[in-house]
Amino acid sequence: MKRLHLLLVLLLAIPVLAQRRGDFTVGHIVDLTHAFDSNSVYWPTAEQFKLETDFEGVTDKGYFYSAYRYSAAEHGGTHLDSPVHFAKGHNTVDQIPLDQLMGAAIVIDVTKQCATNADYLVSVKDFEDWEKRNGKIANGAIVLLRTGFGKFYPDRKKYLGTEERGAEAVAKLHFPGLDPAAARWLTQNRAIKAIGLDTASIDYGQSTLFESHRILFEKNIPAFENVANLEQLPAKGFSVIALPMKIKGGSGGPLRIVAIL
Repeated sequence: MKRLHLLLVLLLAIPVLAQRRGDFTVGHIVDLTHAFDSNSVYWPTAEQFKLETDFEGVTDKGYFYSAYRYSAAEHGGTHLDSPVHFAKGHNTVDQIPLDQLMGAAIVIDVTKQCATNADYLVSVKDFEDWEKRNGKIANGAIVLLRTGFGKFYPDRKKYLGTEERGAEAVAKLHFPGLDPAAARWLTQNRAIKAIGLDTASIDYGQSTLFESHRILFEKNIPAFENVANLEQLPAKGFSVIALPMKIKGGSGGPLRIVAIL
């Protein structure tokens, strides 16, 4: 009986031990990445995603073969902003430590606030309110901001505030982002690994100084933008793996990000 009891204890402990050892294969997986195609949302001034066919069909040897080539700007679709994007001399995409891109994560849900205000700034109060309900944000957490705008992707008019492209369109952008005061509060009072959200930029659409980018990136905290399916995640109790294309010297790049519940 003692041996049977010990065996049961060990079996129950396997998922916990796996998580502690970094085995992220245990649990339900949620894909937080929008697929890349011609409809992917890019900044109004950026090159859009293109996929072109090199070959698709049956070869002269009688077997099927397909090969394509793609081109795009670094910043578009679900992607990562590396700190060097707004902080000279700081981490490029390939320099971000891998352990900074995976680990325990939380969701700050501000969908109610953003439902009536497309220019909403996620505030210090939003973080404090989350902590009142869930406890202090743990050191090393990955923070995800759910504005609810993910449901509009890839409708540029609803998602960005304008479907126009070019430099003139930038002034017409309207979508929520992180208040610079909250970015400063996070860097000064909490020790997070990374931050992400379901809009096109960590700074809100009407930003001209991109202060939240600058504040976070000066501390080498990367940002994930255009994150998908945040409505499928709880407030806490899950992990994230966010691996960007390893572009040497890159200021950003396409991101495959998943959550493990």
